[in-house]
Amino acid sequence: MILLIQYTLVFTSVLMLVALGGCFSEHSGVINIGLEGIMVFGALGGALVMKYLPVGLPGFLFFIICVCAAMLAGILYSLLLAVAAIDFKADQTLVGTAMNLLGTAAATVIVKAINTAENPNNPSSTIQYIAAKKHFLFVDGYEFNWFMVLAVILLILSTVILYRTRFGLRLMACGEHPQAADSVGINVRKMRYAGVIISGLLGGLGGLVYITAGVSEWKFENGVAGFGFLALAVMIFGGWKPTKIALAALLFGLFRSLSNVYTGFGFLNSLNLPSTVYNMLPYIISLIVLVLFSANSAAPKAEGIPYDKGSR
Repeated sequence: MILLIQYTLVFTSVLMLVALGGCFSEHSGVINIGLEGIMVFGALGGALVMKYLPVGLPGFLFFIICVCAAMLAGILYSLLLAVAAIDFKADQTLVGTAMNLLGTAAATVIVKAINTAENPNNPSSTIQYIAAKKHFLFVDGYEFNWFMVLAVILLILSTVILYRTRFGLRLMACGEHPQAADSVGINVRKMRYAGVIISGLLGGLGGLVYITAGVSEWKFENGVAGFGFLALAVMIFGGWKPTKIALAALLFGLFRSLSNVYTGFGFLNSLNLPSTVYNMLPYIISLIVLVLFSANSAAPKAEGIPYDKGSR
């Protein structure tokens, strides 16, 4: 049971962070399908820093540097979406899909190039950062780490920013009625850039959480196992509202954790179901949720529509 709680909290943290990032982007009016690719690049940035930083650094400083690296990598990669969708008015769904395909492929090439330079006989796609993971633990042997606390803090901040600040209200105005927002002096382009950048920041952080707390070893060609798409389902199920997103992330995190710990539960183990069934469970649930709730979901009205200053 403790292991189930542990994995549930870890996967909930990942899904919540990434879904909150998508929430900011879509509230600004930009659909971010590329969360999967952003997670991969955030994980790459964090893993490279963990690989090359001296392990002897104080734990909290080590944590801050890795988090900043993952956020920066996520932001830089999200700018591909911002430039294409906002400046060139490209189809946001196609751009996001391309980012997902490019993210995993590019990260794999980068990692294999690094490993080939360091060890020509073993050009693997895995970064050896496992020894550094101890810096993220509060208690030895238990994966209750800094990221869980950070996820809760960012949930509270996201709620306050969206509903209690001028920036958040202006951001949501650009996703609902950009022409009306522009007419009162709000710079729609800047606000949409801000939304996409925040999604990159949170998505990159989610990728780092995934590789440090969610898996024991990570190969880049495997991507992030569809967590970016699960986060989109969490965002839709949560109605683009941070508090509901947190509850939806908890539900999806529970189903995802069952694939890791089902052998420890007599009832689940007695069903004699193959492990692949438990691995598929969160994705099946996401399809069911989308079928049942997407038709009635209240998405931002202007999301996915390139802003044309001349249209009214």
